[in-house]
Amino acid sequence: MKTTDFDFVVPRELIANEPAEKRDHSRLLVLNRKTHAIEHKHFYNIIDYLFPGDLLVMNDTKVIPGNLVGVKEEGGARVEVLLVSRKPCLPAGRQLAVSGKQTWECLVRPGKRLKIGSKVIFGKNEVVGTVLEKTESGEQIIEFEGDLHGFMKKNGEIPLPPYITSNIKHQTSKQITNPCLPAGTAKAQLEKRYQTVYAQKEGASAAPTAGLHFTPDLIKSIENKGIKVAYVTLHTGLATFKPVYSEKVEDHKMYSEHFEVPAETLEAFKSAKRVVAVGTTSVRTLETLAQSRTGLPNNRIIGSTDLFIYPGYRFKAVDAMITNFHWPRTTLIMLVSAFAGKDYIMKAYQEAIDKRYRFFSFGDAMLII
Repeated sequence: MKTTDFDFVVPRELIANEPAEKRDHSRLLVLNRKTHAIEHKHFYNIIDYLFPGDLLVMNDTKVIPGNLVGVKEEGGARVEVLLVSRKPCLPAGRQLAVSGKQTWECLVRPGKRLKIGSKVIFGKNEVVGTVLEKTESGEQIIEFEGDLHGFMKKNGEIPLPPYITSNIKHQTSKQITNPCLPAGTAKAQLEKRYQTVYAQKEGASAAPTAGLHFTPDLIKSIENKGIKVAYVTLHTGLATFKPVYSEKVEDHKMYSEHFEVPAETLEAFKSAKRVVAVGTTSVRTLETLAQSRTGLPNNRIIGSTDLFIYPGYRFKAVDAMITNFHWPRTTLIMLVSAFAGKDYIMKAYQEAIDKRYRFFSFGDAMLII
């Protein structure tokens, strides 16, 4: 299977640089896998497609302010570091606020300035990072010493997608006229909207964007209808947003991401009539659980997954999914193509383009039933 099979062109003006005025007022494209029908709704209509006995599974990871700027110890050159995932994985129930040494997989710019053993100074020697390893794919393993969590809270930035941050450079807070965005600078406004309303567990380097459309009132209405809402945690990292560079889909190596599933979610999962996953991260977590040959335990599960879902995969856990519109040639478009069929997904994407849907992180949503 060729990676180019998942190529398409999104007009630049359809790339969403800021969120909808109200989270649940984004548009919603509804796909029916049995009839291949396509409906055009708004996200608040999602409740009409959910029924008593359904289990709605959401990813409650929280994006950390992991964009940091330091200087190289030798020479003082500026270095930008993005914390991608902690190694070893930090259990979702534990707090990030620990002093001492922490090791993270990072993206570094410019990466060539650092060699193994190089040190990066953050602030006034508040945190010192030492390069332990440089991976073949370009990431760097850095050991940090000091109060990294405290430094992030004071000086770090939420890693917004590049196409959003590049647009901010041409705007001021007064030019962001969306009345439902929080007060503050343009970037601070968008950073707050780049978290789900149910984000709890710190550790992600990117938001699980399908969940950005939910509001507390919408979740309450869903629960009042008799639909169970449960949570998993998958700290979104390189596996989610790294492009597929191999010519053949099957040759792509999926990065591992940490997940945790609490006992109450496991109990609800076992008894659900229908499982509706919110986002590809929830899908991968649930499908990883379904790989177990020994059955699911009653206690919480902590683990990691490098599950790569592409056409030909047989789903074992998920019956319906809510997702955003994804970039071409990514594992995300491959996953939804596996769920609904590549031809049907490509037809739906063209329909979304023709109907002027908004794409990517702050864009509109899709429900596949």
